[in-house]
Amino acid sequence: MLSLIEQIKSGRLWDFPGGVHPPENKHQSNQTPPAAATLPEELVLPLKQHIGKPGDLLVSVGDTVSKGQPLTQSMSVFHLPVHAPTSGTVTAIEPRTTAHPSGLPELAVVIQPDGQETWYQHSAYPDYHLHAPEVLIDMIRQAGISGMGGAGFPTAKKILSGLARTEILIINAAECEPYITADDVLMQHYAQEIVQGIAILAHILSPKLIIIGIEDNKPEAIRALETAATGKDLVIRVIPTKYPSGGEKQLIKILTNLEVPADKLPADIGLMVQNIGTVYAIQRAIIHGEPLIQRVVTLTGATFEQPRNVWALIGTPIRHLLETHHYHPDKHLPRLIMGGPMMGFTLPHADVPLTKTTNCLLAPTRREISPTQQEIACIRCGQCADVCPASLLPQQLQWHAKAEEYDKCETLNLKDCIECGACAYVCPSEIPLVQYYRQAKAEIRTRKQEAEAAERARIRFEEKKARMEREKQERENRFKKAADNRRQAMVKENGGQDAVAAAIERVKSKNTQAKSEAKPAVAAAIARAKAKQEAALQSGADEPDNREMMKLREERKRQARARKAEKDAELTPETSVTAAQDKDSGGAQKAAVAAAIARAKARKAQQQAQSTPDETSSTVTDSKPEAVETAQDPKKAAVAAAVARAKARKAQQQAQSTPDETPSDAADSKPEAVETAQNAKKAAVAAAVARAKARKARQQAQSTPDETPSDAADSKPEAVETAQNPKKAAVAAAVARAKARKAQQQAQPTPDETPSDATDSAPEAIETAQDPKKAAVAAAVARAKARKAQQQAQSSSASDTEEKE
Repeated sequence: MLSLIEQIKSGRLWDFPGGVHPPENKHQSNQTPPAAATLPEELVLPLKQHIGKPGDLLVSVGDTVSKGQPLTQSMSVFHLPVHAPTSGTVTAIEPRTTAHPSGLPELAVVIQPDGQETWYQHSAYPDYHLHAPEVLIDMIRQAGISGMGGAGFPTAKKILSGLARTEILIINAAECEPYITADDVLMQHYAQEIVQGIAILAHILSPKLIIIGIEDNKPEAIRALETAATGKDLVIRVIPTKYPSGGEKQLIKILTNLEVPADKLPADIGLMVQNIGTVYAIQRAIIHGEPLIQRVVTLTGATFEQPRNVWALIGTPIRHLLETHHYHPDKHLPRLIMGGPMMGFTLPHADVPLTKTTNCLLAPTRREISPTQQEIACIRCGQCADVCPASLLPQQLQWHAKAEEYDKCETLNLKDCIECGACAYVCPSEIPLVQYYRQAKAEIRTRKQEAEAAERARIRFEEKKARMEREKQERENRFKKAADNRRQAMVKENGGQDAVAAAIERVKSKNTQAKSEAKPAVAAAIARAKAKQEAALQSGADEPDNREMMKLREERKRQARARKAEKDAELTPETSVTAAQDKDSGGAQKAAVAAAIARAKARKAQQQAQSTPDETSSTVTDSKPEAVETAQDPKKAAVAAAVARAKARKAQQQAQSTPDETPSDAADSKPEAVETAQNAKKAAVAAAVARAKARKARQQAQSTPDETPSDAADSKPEAVETAQNPKKAAVAAAVARAKARKAQQQAQPTPDETPSDATDSAPEAIETAQDPKKAAVAAAVARAKARKAQQQAQSSSASDTEEKE
């Protein structure tokens, strides 16, 4: 069985499905050699004239540029530079309408030619076979060469993708589009240059077989190529004329019977396809060092006086070509089509510039190409599917594209559509199918770019998050390592013991010790109480012995008073005296006033007691009944006298207290001082009564020493009651004095005493005078009670001070 290369060399051809045979109309423009177009007034050079991204600008407005000077720079194989087609001045860098079906403006450099044609420095490699393929590929890239017969794929990238794996190199010379003859004329008049360009590609790719595929409707071009390829290892294969045999995949199918898989490139199956115009541009770049600044353009259509091909500079406005080549537009339907009638698109106006991919400018009349009719509904004839060279389903693709169901369009392999226009050419409903496909492709491409951008953003976010987590972990590890190093250093300094752990243990031990030292008595008492409670429960007692707990409470109170006393002792004497004076100044003043009143009344009472003996009893009898009642009971008078003397002495001591008295003493005396001040009248009366009764008691004690103390106790309630009432005390004092004088007179009776004086007294006074023992007992009891009250007052003051502490 013959190999594929042997079958190709033997002259065998294959066919692709579908295809149409539209009118060719090529003879109008391929009869004359290409002429040079005149220099326009301005050149408009879009920065993006290929598939990929535009390069970075190297010039600015006002710069002077030379012919062949790069206007942009390429940073990768997908970036192609744009060169100045001629020397001149950059007048503007602004958006301009470009050669694209959308008609949208793109950034462009506007150059005003100066007519000097001054070349920019450039280098050539006529001995290309001495240079490495990579050097030649880079030179092709720097020349800005892209595919000149299709979509404009960067040539350097295409060659690089097939480097060292291309077995068959195919040169596409079919040029199947009607009206277009740019490649045909180029082959007729530049066959030697084309063959030399093929040799350069062969040197770079080293293929096993080189095939030139050309349609049989170009006899002059076939003869020119055969003449130029004499003695060369080239296979010129003439194929039947059928549209679109010039498509890359269709030409591969015709020449090799191989099919390029979906989402694959010809380089993936060992094939490489290059256009005739691209091969010629490679030859000019390598042999002459010229970048891609001009190309052959077909000017055809019935509106031109003489259709022909011209050498036009890249960036030449179409209006300039129309004006210089006798264009007469159709008055009823003026149309300008860039490209052929099958794959071309209508231009919005004539100010669109030529680009690297522009190979034809068609200006037909109404009779030549009928205008597009009104679109009607699909009749489902199926002709579009029959003529599709990619074996697609154009009808269903149109439905889904119109409904914006782009996922289903992708499922039906819309990307395999070459936009040849065969389906629209045969459609009886005049449906512009290719326009629907182009719009759907653009939308799918936009969505894919957005999805890729979102995916890149997601990846960046995840990478950033992972990086932050990694940095956080690294920081924690560094901190942990530093802490471990410090701990180890501290362990070494402390003789192998962990300093942190040792410090923690010391703190814990101190806390435990403090707790144990702070409450030993409490713990012991609690333990004893629990033990006693347990013992009581075991012995059957109802309540345990809590005396220890009571002693513990008393001890705590004592300690609290001692701490308070120590705290008060820290105060300076001046501060203590000042505080005591500030606190009790009001009470001291009242006590002083009361003491003064008491002394004054005591002197007055003494004077009354020493009054003349001729005082009549009528004065006494004129008193109130209460005074008479008190005077009739000498026991009450004695008790009242003792109480009065004690209170008088205490009030006098408080009023004459020393300045260095402590705040505690002053505070203890405040209630009694206030009480004495509030009842000054009682103190005065009590003092007078006390002095009178004291004298009487002494007299009675001297007269009757054998008096018993039992009788004095009976008079205590009456004496207290009398002492509490000043009026009764005053009456009692007067009665007491009268009884004393009478008793004395009775004990020592005078000769002149009359019985009428004695009989004038009250029966109770006579009874008391007849019993001098009771008076002596009352005086003794009064003195004893006075001493006891004084002692109790002193002890209560001390206890109050201790409790306050």
